[in-house]
This record gives sequence, structure tokens and C-alpha cells, in this order.
Amino acid sequence: MKFLDQVKIFVKAGDGGSGSASMRREKFVEFGGPDGGNGGKGASIILKAERNLNTLIDYRYTQHFKAERGQNGINKNKTGRGGKDLYLKVPIGTQVLEEDNKTLLFDFKNEKEEFVVAIGGRGGLGNTNFKSSTNRAPRKFTSGKIGEEYWIWLQLKTIADIGIIGLPNAGKSSLLAAITNATPKIANYKFTTINPNLGVATYDDKEITLADIPGLIEGAHTGVGLGIKFLKHIERCKALLHMIDITEKDLNYSYDQVKKEMANYSKDLLNKKEIIVLNKVDLLEKKKVNEIIKSFSKNKNCEVLVLSTLEKSSISKVKAELLKYVS
Repeated sequence: MKFLDQVKIFVKAGDGGSGSASMRREKFVEFGGPDGGNGGKGASIILKAERNLNTLIDYRYTQHFKAERGQNGINKNKTGRGGKDLYLKVPIGTQVLEEDNKTLLFDFKNEKEEFVVAIGGRGGLGNTNFKSSTNRAPRKFTSGKIGEEYWIWLQLKTIADIGIIGLPNAGKSSLLAAITNATPKIANYKFTTINPNLGVATYDDKEITLADIPGLIEGAHTGVGLGIKFLKHIERCKALLHMIDITEKDLNYSYDQVKKEMANYSKDLLNKKEIIVLNKVDLLEKKKVNEIIKSFSKNKNCEVLVLSTLEKSSISKVKAELLKYVS
């Protein structure tokens, strides 16, 4: 399934049905009079959050949505049938914005949440409503109200317990595949991951949702590489797992590079809880690994772990540590 995290759509609620101007015409009714019913209410358009969705791709090619109008009133004081509300499913984490793509209307944070984005028009009144002591046979009726219509933006910001960040080829996708049920694409070249991938890890009967965020490189906040397109997905994460390839020449430079891009996007990202994982330790001798950890850990205010995705014990240790950051 393709990933799409922003789309513009048009929504049009149903118009209300018009009232009826009917008159009674029964053969044995000496005095007839009005019997026109009211029009039915137009259908509304309702957005609903679903857990099993993680993309807005359904709205890529279908961008106009129109709900049913209410039926007109009929004789014998019968109200027209109301339109059936139209439900549009969106992933948890979707934000609804006005046409300016700035004004927030609603933010879906929980499963089954609903938001009425366009309200259907009220039905018109039949001529029965205008009968009075001085006007026994009114012909007056009203038309149904027009349903609301808008252009809106849907913007998805992934919700996950842990966001996996780091430079390209640090091993983020390999970690996600090793500890969750996700099957991301893994290859030995930059930007193998071009979309956020979600996975769920289970440990001691507890679940942790992880998001593999595409690699950040220097200048990402200005549009370099994959640019700022996916930095917004970090905003929702409760904590961050910063993965670094331990074979890099300068680990501090690699670490600071990613942190700088996050700060340039939003300084609030720097306040999130963080855990650093030095990956690919199986490529170095144990003595060298210990030296690197000792040197790199200086002046770091967060926990530093080591990982080899080829060793189950190493993976289990990381999973156990992650629970501390989401409880």
C-alpha cells in the first residue's frame, strides 16, 4: 500500500428536502385543507478514526464527496426521508484543517473518534405548518436549507510510542523488522526507507508501537534529501530511539547532525525522552566497542545501548529498555 500523509478533499453535505404544499382531496371529506409534510434533513459528512489505517491513500484519486439530500415532503402530512450520513474513515493521528491548510478544525487522537465536518441542511416546512384561524388553506411552504460544503485538508501525523530516528543506513529498518511484526524494505543504500513504517513489538504481554522515520541528513529542515516531509511524524512520538552506526568515523558528529535538523524544525522535539542505540556492534571487536561507548557516552544525558540485530539477546535487551520509555 502506498503512503500518503496529506490530501485536499471537497465535502458537500446533503441539502434538506422541500416542504409540500399538498391539499386534502378525499371524496367524503367536506372541508379539505392543507396536508403537506415537511422535507427530510440532508445527510451530514462525518470523519471517523480507524486503527487499521495508516495512510490517506484512499483520498488520492477520489477527492469529491457528496452526501444524500433529504426527500421532499409529501401529502397526508408525511415527512420526507432524511439522507443517510456519509462516513469517511481516516487513520488515527489525522488532523483536519481548513482550506488555508493552517487553521486546525479537529485532531484525531483516539480510535472511533468522530467529527462532523459538514452538516446537512434542515428540511423545509410543509403548508400544514402555516394553517391558522384566518388562513385555513395556506399554499405556503419552505424549501430545504443547503448543506454545508468546504474544501478541507487532511494531514496525517503518525502516532507511535517510539520514533526511530537517525541518519540513512543506520539500521533503523533492520531494528523495526527484528523486534516488531513490520516488514520494511531493507537494502544497503541511502533512503531505502522513503515512508514512515509502523510496527508493534510485544514484550511481557505489553505492546509498544514503533515508527521508523526516513533518514535525516544535513539540511533536511530546508528540503534537502527527503526534506521536512516526515519530521512532523516525530512530533507525535512519546520518546525517540536515536540509532547510530557504530562504525561511523565521528559518532558525535552523526548524533549532532540529526539533533540539529530536529531543532531547526521545532525545538520542542529536543524535549522528548531519548535513548541512543549504537548499532552494528558485531562488526567491531568487543574491546573497540567498549572504548567507543566510554568516549561517546560523555556529556550525554540519556541512556546509551549497543545492538546487533543478528543477536536475539541484544534485541531482547533493547525491547526491555524501551518499555521504560513508554510506561
